[in-house]
This record gives sequence, structure tokens and C-alpha cells, in this order.
Amino acid sequence: MSGPTPRRNDGILGGPVDLDRRTTSYGTTTLVVGLVVEHRGSGTVGAVRSWAKGFVVVVDRNDAPHRLPLGEPGAFRVDGRPTTLVVPAPAPAPAPASAPAQTASGSIAAARATARTARASRLLVEGLHDAELLEKVWGDDLRHEGVVVEPLHGIDHLLDAVAAFAPGPGRRLGVLVDHLVAGSKEERIAALVRDPHVCVRGHRFVDVWSAVDPRRMGLDAWPEVPLGTAWKDGVCAALGAEEPPVFWRRLLGSVRSYADLDPSLVGAVEELIDFVTAED
Repeated sequence: MSGPTPRRNDGILGGPVDLDRRTTSYGTTTLVVGLVVEHRGSGTVGAVRSWAKGFVVVVDRNDAPHRLPLGEPGAFRVDGRPTTLVVPAPAPAPAPASAPAQTASGSIAAARATARTARASRLLVEGLHDAELLEKVWGDDLRHEGVVVEPLHGIDHLLDAVAAFAPGPGRRLGVLVDHLVAGSKEERIAALVRDPHVCVRGHRFVDVWSAVDPRRMGLDAWPEVPLGTAWKDGVCAALGAEEPPVFWRRLLGSVRSYADLDPSLVGAVEELIDFVTAED
């Protein structure tokens, strides 16, 4: 004779226990600006912009912000793996006076603590990404010196921009140019600028993205991009990466200081800042 039939509990907790859910242990990922994440609950994918009070703001490929809750284990995916996002540890105490802190550009932070009224002199760069990269590394220096950075939106506009700016004594103009190499279109256009109050300097890269050390993204070198293909689109396609705006947020977030940039870019920017801050 068989034994008694086990009693069945048909309440809301009476179903089979999800053993996988009970035993799953997720790793953690520390939040950093530019980190690309996927929110598993909503399907939102984007780059981390900021976080505060238990929420993270993620910007999708259309630059639309999404405010998502932190704290739930495994609520996000990073590189395809479920993970728990955690806020960074508090910054360490300030260094003692004998070892003053440095800015991302290598300047002494104490000497860059205050900003001054904007100078009449300006620094032009080719595009928005150039401006954002300069802000990331040299922002403290530029604010301290009162130097405003403005995007030129392409070297083809250089002569018109110089004429509109009307450089002169106390009103200097520095210009940072991509791909300023012998025989290039950029070199020919830059050579047309003849003014003692204008300084044009550049680096050898077609796009400022490639002036960032590829090792910051886990690469030995940037991919080769076929002629006729936009560099940003070609790189993202070769890497199987997200859309360029999202990839740029992640790339910019990986830059810690001038040491992550090619020396040709660093030297050009330093020379231009010295030029626009010099007294006539």
C-alpha cells in the first residue's frame, strides 16, 4: 500500500522553487563615465553619464537620457554578462603638501584651482570630439587661463573663421588641426593663414579618436579603415562595436590623462595654450 499523498500548498508560494534564481551569484562592475551597459529589465542600452542617490543615468544612441535604479543584483549586462553595478569608492584623501596633486594635463592642481575671466584670445579645434577631449585633459588649465575652446566644424572653414575672429594684439587665435601632415589638404589650407597673431598646429591622425592610445580599449592598434569610409564608422564596423556616439562616450571615459594620448597631440595642444596665453 502506498504512503499518504503529500499535501499540496496552492498559495502564492506554493509553486516550484526557482533554485537557479536562489543560487545565482552575480559579479560586480564599478560605474565609470562612458561604460556601455544594458538594463535587463527595460532593454535600455547606452553609455553611463552620471549616477547619484541610487540611480544611474544612461544615454542611448540617440543621446536620450534614461534614469535607471541601481542596487538590484544582476540588473544590468556589461559585455553580455549579467552584473551588479556599484558606485566607485570615495576618492582618497588629498596628497600631502610635499606631493601636490596633478591635473590630467600634468599641471599642479593647486596652481589651477581658480578660473579667470575669459580672454579675448581663443582656441579653435576641428570638431566637438576634439573639444570634449581637450576639456577632459586640459579643462582645469583652460579655465585657469581663461581660454575658451570653440569647434571649427571642419578645416574647410578655417580662413572664414580667422577673418571673422579678426586677430590682433591681445586677441590671439590658436588652431588645432587633424591630419596636419606633408602634402595633405589640411597642410595646404593651414599654409594660407598668414598672421602673426594666429598659430596653427596639428597632429598626424585623420581623426582625434586615433590619437587615444588603443590599449585603453583593449586593442593593440586601431583597425585599418578603407579609403572612402568615414573613420569613425569604419572603426566601429571593424570592431563590431556600437554606434559611433556611444563608442565615443566609452572611449572618452577611458582617457585618464595626457599619458593616454599620442605625444604629437599633447605637444600641439600645449604649444597652442602657451601661444594664446602669451602677452603681446
